[in-house]
Amino acid sequence: MGYCRALRVGRFVFVSGTTATGPDGSVEGEGDPYRQAFRALTNLKSALGRLGASLRDVVRTRMYVTRIEDWKEIGRAHREFFGAHPPVTTMVEVSRLIDPAMRVEIEADAIVAPPRRGAPARRRALP
Repeated sequence: MGYCRALRVGRFVFVSGTTATGPDGSVEGEGDPYRQAFRALTNLKSALGRLGASLRDVVRTRMYVTRIEDWKEIGRAHREFFGAHPPVTTMVEVSRLIDPAMRVEIEADAIVAPPRRGAPARRRALP
């Protein structure tokens, strides 16, 4: 589609919009904003891990929701993943996401510990 799923450049990791898509490509938790947010954050955590980052490295999330009334349930899942040290975040209501069954999409930016001295900044991407 002309973009990568996640990208690491040196200490910076960027994860594109992540949804409640299961391993088989289907949307999980239809109609359940908490379950969709939980699954999206699980997918986000996996993408971070594949690039050597973790949730503790996340400094910013952006959440796009199709029903702002779902903010408490989506926020509850976000809090469960980030605990006492949440990143700065933005939640905005959008008219729709790519699949009508999707209620939330989450993206993240992270900064990981500096590479060992003298190590080159490498660019790594997930398809």
